[in-house]
Parts: sequence; structure tokens; C-alpha cells
Amino acid sequence: MLEHDVRPWGEYFVLADDASFKVKRIVVNPGQRLSLQLHHRRAEHWFAVQGSGVVTLGDEHVPFAAGQSVDIALGMAHRIENTGAEPLVFIEVQHGTYFGEDDIVRLSDDYGR
Repeated sequence: MLEHDVRPWGEYFVLADDASFKVKRIVVNPGQRLSLQLHHRRAEHWFAVQGSGVVTLGDEHVPFAAGQSVDIALGMAHRIENTGAEPLVFIEVQHGTYFGEDDIVRLSDDYGR
């Protein structure tokens, strides 16, 4: 059974979990966004499969829609926001040395976490 977690902004499903990578299917509800965050032990690649939004990479704001991808370097501040009317769904591939949720350093969060 896939790991599944519901968050204030939406939900995610773990599709693969290996010693050298982790793959998630992430769903961001309309009008919601993840915390502005960074990771010390992993980089990420995001590929949008449905919906549209904006990805923050450091000081840059990048439009993000189905068929597009972004790379998030180790230590890069990042966030994703759903600016559309339908769920924003993307596949996240994590690579690095550690993939635990406790490697999330929240710089700003709408939900007080």
C-alpha cells in the first residue's frame, strides 16, 4: 500500500521509496501553497501533470503547468502555489542522501507549522 498523507494544502502519495531516491505524487488544492522551504540533504525534480501554478525558486517566480518541469537544487528555497481552478498535480523525484520529512526547513508557512 502506498504511503499517503493529507496536509492543509492538499495531499501526497509515495510512489517509490529507495535508499537513493523517493518519488511522490503531490496534489495541491486550488488557492493553496506549500511552505517556503529548503532541504539540506536532498534535491528535487518536479514534473507537472495536471493544473497550473507558480513555483518560487529563490527570488524567481516560474509559471508551472502540465508538461513543464523544474529542478530544485540542494539548499534552494522553494515553494509551489496552485493559482488555477483545478487541483495542481505533479510528480516529485527526490535524490540525495536522506528523504525524511524532518529535512524540511520551513522559512515561511501559511499554516503555522
